[in-house]
Amino acid sequence: MARTLALLSVLAAYIAMAQAFVAPATSVSFQSRSPVTTRGTISMMRSSARMSLASLDQRACAAFTSCTPRTDHFDMPLEPNHNACHQAPLPLTPPRPHMQTYLLTSCATTGHGKRMPKLGKPADQRKALLRSLTTEVIRHGRIKTTLVRAKAIRPCVDKMIQLSKDGSLHSRRQAMAFLYDKELVHALFENAPERYADREGGYCRVLRTMPRQGDNAKMGIIELV
Repeated sequence: MARTLALLSVLAAYIAMAQAFVAPATSVSFQSRSPVTTRGTISMMRSSARMSLASLDQRACAAFTSCTPRTDHFDMPLEPNHNACHQAPLPLTPPRPHMQTYLLTSCATTGHGKRMPKLGKPADQRKALLRSLTTEVIRHGRIKTTLVRAKAIRPCVDKMIQLSKDGSLHSRRQAMAFLYDKELVHALFENAPERYADREGGYCRVLRTMPRQGDNAKMGIIELV
């Protein structure tokens, strides 16, 4: 309401000033009048209009300053107090504690999409590689590959052994859908429950070895416990 009144007062002041500029030109009669007197009257009317406009601007500034700016759920002002008096800007309310924590964590953590190593391959090729390496680990019990790939297939090997310990038909079908050798799946379901009866998880280990010659890539050995 205060802002509306201030805007109306400013508009009325501009209208009064326009009338002051236009009125002398339209209200001049055909009587003989000295040009000095006419110019003096016009200048006095213009100065009075400027003074009234300045007083109205001051009242409008006071009305704008008294108004409280709207805030949203982040406690930040949506409409800054831009007025004609060039007063100091309103202090910004600091964010809430949970917002500060979110900003700190979002700036500190930059590892988006790193739940599984991409291995430099598309999704279909990466899945095929994981299936092939998991099959070879279960078949031979020990393989040598890069350290990143060894760490990537360790959850897959543990999951296949956990399915074999379950022993249900659904678990067998899940293992057959992942591994490439069906006979290996039957052998796994026959031998793994007895071998890992006393162990709940951690069915394989990853060992570090010497770097590969040529590209100096980190190598590792993954083997069944």
